[in-house]
Amino acid sequence: MNRREFITLLGGGAAAAWPRAVWAQQSEPPRIGVLVTSDPEPFWSLFREALRASGYIEGRNIQFEFRTANRKPSLLGVLADELVRRKVDIIVASLTPAVIAARQATSEIPIVMAPAGDPVRTGLISSLARPGGNITGLSSTTAELYAKTLELIREVLPSTRRVAVLANAAIEADPFAIPFVEQIEEAGRTLGIAIHTIRVRGAEEFEAAFEAVEKEGADAVMVQGSLPRKPALDLALKHRLPLMGGSLLIQEGGLISYSANQKDMLRRAAYYIDRILKGVKPADLPVEQPTRFELIVNLKTAKALGITVPEAVLARADEVIE
Repeated sequence: MNRREFITLLGGGAAAAWPRAVWAQQSEPPRIGVLVTSDPEPFWSLFREALRASGYIEGRNIQFEFRTANRKPSLLGVLADELVRRKVDIIVASLTPAVIAARQATSEIPIVMAPAGDPVRTGLISSLARPGGNITGLSSTTAELYAKTLELIREVLPSTRRVAVLANAAIEADPFAIPFVEQIEEAGRTLGIAIHTIRVRGAEEFEAAFEAVEKEGADAVMVQGSLPRKPALDLALKHRLPLMGGSLLIQEGGLISYSANQKDMLRRAAYYIDRILKGVKPADLPVEQPTRFELIVNLKTAKALGITVPEAVLARADEVIE
């Protein structure tokens, strides 16, 4: 280490907040903490694949500390504190509740959003260009994309008059629930579709929520990404309701989605990790928004529900699951 680097690490201010960034001097590979809200796959596999593509091989030049709340969002704070105690070099947090938990646990360890919804509005960062503090990474445009998904519902099911929306009730843990619902309700007014919003805190409230959805006579259901996927999928099939959401939800049995390309997002998350490990401060790394979006249709689910997806929609689809 040369004299300038030595002075930088010792000299107070923001530079001192990341003393482990010059990791080439460490006796062991850098340790990356990963924090997810629930249902770790396929995020975990895709994330490691993205890092391998950037030259980071687990056990050789990088280590992982993986933590999942396993559908119990109240555990996120405990898990984030645990990662801090483990002295990880970076925390990668997927979705807004995980990012908030990580921010509450540390103001020093760099945090990479992978991604978070509208991080400026939710107060996670100062701006996209100058995030400030110890947080950077990826901002999703999920709220706007769910409005687009509502248009697709009308295209696939022209008779749609009412759509139920399951949103996260824990606003303090996931403030993105507010713009998420606002965008869908605004799109509903434009399209003449009544939106019935049901706020739930976790999987234990899904059964009652779907009973209310059925009672209201909803034609389809949309689920916020920070809520557990598997219970929502199981109950949607049980009640024979088409379920709309992000790409992971559709891969596992939902009907249709229009969202950012998951692999692209995680590839960019790997870029942020690489830059931070090479000494760049999070505050100096602008937050990115997705540039590539994909339409996914689960034809297998459509057939199970007796829904005929128009050829025009299938022709535009980036992926058709059969």
